[in-house]
Amino acid sequence: MILLAQILQGAFLGAYYALIAASLSFLFGVLRIINLAHGSLIVLAAFLLFLGADRLGLPLPLALPATIAVMAALGYALYHTVLARSLRAGPLVPLLATFGLAIVLDNLLFEGFGADTRSLAPYAGDLAYAGFTLTEDLSVGELDLITLAAAILLLGGLQLFLRHTRLGRTIRATAADPEVVELIGIDARRVYAAASALAIAIAAIGGAVLGLRATFTPYSGGTQLLFAFEAVVIGGFGSLWGTLWGGILLGIAQNLGALVNPQGFLPAGHVFFLLVLIARLLPWPRLRRARPSLA
Repeated sequence: MILLAQILQGAFLGAYYALIAASLSFLFGVLRIINLAHGSLIVLAAFLLFLGADRLGLPLPLALPATIAVMAALGYALYHTVLARSLRAGPLVPLLATFGLAIVLDNLLFEGFGADTRSLAPYAGDLAYAGFTLTEDLSVGELDLITLAAAILLLGGLQLFLRHTRLGRTIRATAADPEVVELIGIDARRVYAAASALAIAIAAIGGAVLGLRATFTPYSGGTQLLFAFEAVVIGGFGSLWGTLWGGILLGIAQNLGALVNPQGFLPAGHVFFLLVLIARLLPWPRLRRARPSLA
């Protein structure tokens, strides 16, 4: 029963990893860049929610849509001011640009909010603590269930959006071959800007769950980026459902590591990630032919 409980809690933790990794995976699938400011953007969203709840007195159900809108506008602006310019300069420049952006965001948040830890749990009532007891040794938290449902709905909704809407199909076509879509009259830059806005808006949901599950500081972005990157690599770059499974497998690996040794939580996840990474780098024919795609 203890093993089952650890696996279940690992799956719930993995759903959180999938939520914070969805934006990273989606942006890579469209623009083919790894956004090193991803973790800082998630923390920025958490602070915006904190600002709305603590300073403006907004309930979280109202603060979240406002934060998503602000983050979407920020994503649109970031594409035109940072991403589009850096993409024209080669594959290395976007990494350096987003790394610099992460440093700027972290220090701006430090200047604005200080180094104190924050949490959204006090503004969510008993959501962060309430749960259901299944057996004497097994219980499930309401927030865990909501996180898992949110991950499935978000990634499933993105999948449906990409396959069954005009904008979604345009994004997929532009991600596959921007030069061809330009020939048929589609402005690839506008598509990229819309995709960037959507990706950064998704990061706001990850920031909300971060704030509800744990505390955060202006410099928490690096840890979130690491977990998101590991989930994306395990699941496969650009694969939306792969991101969900990658996050779940990472969470289970971490919890099983903690079951073996109380200090094995993080090392177990990192070792599992390295094993998957090595397997992906081996010259398997199928892996050599695989290309990142929004699947």
